[in-house]
Amino acid sequence: MEFYTKDNKTAIEAKHLAQFIAFGPVVFQVAKVVRDNGILKVIEDSGSNGLTIEEIIEKTNISRYGVRVLLESCLGIGLVLLNDEKYTITKTGYFILHDPLTKVNMDFVHDVCYKGLFHLDKSIETGKPEGLKELGNWPTVYEGLSQLPPHIQKSWFGFDHFFSDNAFPQVIKHVYKDGIKNLLEIGGNTGKWAIASAKYAEDIHVTIMDLPGQLDMAKKKMEELGLSNRVSFHPVNILDESQPFPKGFDAIWMSQFLDCFSEEEIISILKRCAGAIDENGYVLILEAFWDTQRFETSSFCLQQTSIYFTALANGNSQMYDSKVFKQCIYDAGFEIVEQIDGIGLSHTLLKCKKMK
Repeated sequence: MEFYTKDNKTAIEAKHLAQFIAFGPVVFQVAKVVRDNGILKVIEDSGSNGLTIEEIIEKTNISRYGVRVLLESCLGIGLVLLNDEKYTITKTGYFILHDPLTKVNMDFVHDVCYKGLFHLDKSIETGKPEGLKELGNWPTVYEGLSQLPPHIQKSWFGFDHFFSDNAFPQVIKHVYKDGIKNLLEIGGNTGKWAIASAKYAEDIHVTIMDLPGQLDMAKKKMEELGLSNRVSFHPVNILDESQPFPKGFDAIWMSQFLDCFSEEEIISILKRCAGAIDENGYVLILEAFWDTQRFETSSFCLQQTSIYFTALANGNSQMYDSKVFKQCIYDAGFEIVEQIDGIGLSHTLLKCKKMK
């Protein structure tokens, strides 16, 4: 990609970034603390006038020492400015406080990933999510989602749903434009897509296939919304190749799902999808690829999210380069008949059919 073809930093800029990386965990924790304890907020509320350290202490009821060390760190991070002994907020500080993407990323990294990332080196060696033990005793994070502590579960689903909530309103018209009525959704999570489908048209029926614990959450949501007659459930461990996929569907839908698996597992899943649809059936895949992004920031976020998969989720998957992912589709016996980029914040829709 054009973002990664040239090194345009001066030696001084490069060394500064290297130190920023070296102190990365410190930078992260300071930014989250001043976001959560009110220091950034009271400085922002002061506008261009700014606040002295004494005024910040009075407004936050935090010790002088605590305010001082945090604000001196924030100067280096770039969250605040200091002029005439008064602190004002920067644009970066504003984004830390108010940007929804920054908030879900920060909460996800802190609550879900932070402790587990300490074991990244071991995960690289073993190909297993060695950091997952910081959350619970499961083979992968997916078996444990329904058992996570509420605040961690909230951050996990907040992160996951933030991107799908932006993509679903745009992509749904593309999915159902060819008259699809009976859809198999693999990896339905809490049922967000099934709910959107039911609201989109009254004659659409969705069957969600997922782990039993995940389906229990989705079932509860459907009952609350009165959609139980529009959505069916098929419990299965997708990695168990002895469990056949149900048949008789117009299409199979997978959103932010296949990135949870290795290349070999993706190929296996897609081959079984081929057995569940007829020659005219579609496999519709919604994914975020780091190499198809319009902005470098989007690519960066996806590349770093891959490390969560390595250290905590399952040890062998990632947010893929589209070329790697597409090769899995071809190897499974499918061709891509349509590709739509730029959906939501970062997604691509791949519409696939069996090769003739």
